[in-house]
Amino acid sequence: MKLLIDFLPIVVFFVAFKLFDIWVATGVAIAATVAQIAWLRWSTGKVEPMQWLSLGVIVLFGGATLLSHNDTFIKWKPTVLYWLMGGALAIGQLVFRRNLLKSLMGAQMSLPDAAWRVMNWSWIAFFAVMGVANLWVAYNFETDTWVNFKLFGGLGLMIAFVLAQAAYLSRFMKTETE
Repeated sequence: MKLLIDFLPIVVFFVAFKLFDIWVATGVAIAATVAQIAWLRWSTGKVEPMQWLSLGVIVLFGGATLLSHNDTFIKWKPTVLYWLMGGALAIGQLVFRRNLLKSLMGAQMSLPDAAWRVMNWSWIAFFAVMGVANLWVAYNFETDTWVNFKLFGGLGLMIAFVLAQAAYLSRFMKTETE
């Protein structure tokens, strides 16, 4: 259910774009993200910091798109979000000497520090590459192709990356018999 709620703004953006245009899709994405945050706040009483960040970025870049009637802003939104997430992980590691992934997920997984470092740096690299890929598609293809990439390409690459991470991490997981 959480995964569905997390992907709701992307899906409604895609559907609205296919049915209408980039302007309607942008407005719908802003509304869906506001509704997502309101629902999470009401149902769980808690909204993750990354969800607040996502709300701020969609309102800022989506609002700029609608006000200026220039779709460049909304096309930059995924890149900004990817780079902010990767930047937060990098700053946590380099400046504060703290692995934020370990802080977030350490209760669910027991890994050696070296594995946490590899996982952290691989996510930083993934977010950097995804930001560049988004801009490459946005500036080299039609808006329709970018919208398709935003949903299917982004989701597909994320799934492939998570599976690669799982394969890497599997060697550190202990079974109950161990």
